[in-house]
Amino acid sequence: MGNWITCCVRKREKVAGVPKAGSLTFVNSIGTCEYAYYSGATEHSLQSSHPLPVPTVSDHNSTRKKRTGIVPSPRSESEILSSPYLRALLLSELAKATSNFHRDCLLGEGGFGYVYKGWLCEETLTAASPGSGLGVAVKKLKPRGLQGHKEWLSEVNYLGQLHHPNLVKLIGFCLEGENRLLVYEFMPRGSLENHLFRKSASVLPWATRIKVAIAAARGLSFLHDAEPQVIYRDFKASNILLDLEFNAKLSDFGLAKSGPTGDHSHVSTQVMGTQGYTAPEYLATGKLTAKCDVYSFGVVLLELLTGRRVMDKKKAGAEQNLIEWAMPYLHDKKKLFRIMDTKLEGQYPRKAATIAATLALHCVHPEARGRPDMSFVLSALEQLPSKYMSGRPFGDRRKMSKSRHKSESPFPGSVRTKHTSHVSESTKSPRER
Repeated sequence: MGNWITCCVRKREKVAGVPKAGSLTFVNSIGTCEYAYYSGATEHSLQSSHPLPVPTVSDHNSTRKKRTGIVPSPRSESEILSSPYLRALLLSELAKATSNFHRDCLLGEGGFGYVYKGWLCEETLTAASPGSGLGVAVKKLKPRGLQGHKEWLSEVNYLGQLHHPNLVKLIGFCLEGENRLLVYEFMPRGSLENHLFRKSASVLPWATRIKVAIAAARGLSFLHDAEPQVIYRDFKASNILLDLEFNAKLSDFGLAKSGPTGDHSHVSTQVMGTQGYTAPEYLATGKLTAKCDVYSFGVVLLELLTGRRVMDKKKAGAEQNLIEWAMPYLHDKKKLFRIMDTKLEGQYPRKAATIAATLALHCVHPEARGRPDMSFVLSALEQLPSKYMSGRPFGDRRKMSKSRHKSESPFPGSVRTKHTSHVSESTKSPRER
């Protein structure tokens, strides 16, 4: 549960019009498909134009049927929706389960409050001895904290109704006086953020990173295709939790919002989210769509590829912003290796990295219309060929033969690496200079 900020934008900038449209035959390991695309620079475009495919199949936003039974934005405890999956739990039992919320049981802290490790009996959901029964994560709202009350209600309602293997399971809640708590399944490996950015964490191999990306994409795709549609609105590395097998699940639904209904193309709402992950058109206009989640997913995919935070004040100049720093290299597959996470030590397949980088580039397009749907992103990730998933070394000079240099790379469309003992200054990565 990472920190989140509220962004209030008073001045609403005009979003540029859609660039010139056309068609594109997109050929990669997924197959040969034709998509509609938008290309050409606009005032909100990035450094250079790039054709961004969008599936020509039915557009979920334009063909979505009028919905009923929308999950409301709750305002009081009386609006908590009944759910057969949730249990109302006693504060006294949760206190026992967490050793009276002892600091030794503290897992983390965020804008909502504190999260503690606890133990409950699986059948009765009463307190159990530490190390026995069901391990749970207990999120406790900060006393008299205005920031978390609405989010607490939102989480109870959304996770009480939504169930999917890639959404964290909400077991129950507690509401006694000013005390508001949520009880989730315990995710033993913590957040993706910790594994990517903590210096003490072991390196996530390539195959695990793609596994996490696929699982997270499945969670978002489920939300976007749900009836009613749900916009997650706070997709980021700290909200992706991992179990022992590194299966990823989305957590923290405090900012989730029901999608547009009927003929509406968007939901107008106060701009909320986390710096760096929030879509530019949402920041500028307050118009929320599922494509805002797609942008956030693209940011996390870039973090998985580069091992860098989206915003890092410790870096110098343009390197503080991941998207601005990475964009010139995403446009050129021959330069992609310069921004790949050095902790991988080249142990990743070039073709898979190229496809993943292309998807990330599409997702972070500055205009919502230029981004694909999550269903397309998920399909592309799921169809990465298995031989591109093993993490075969990128440019392993020790195993490269002269015949290999003259022939085509075993990875179609990948970058050839010349065997040379001298690396010129112009070919060094920004980290090596």
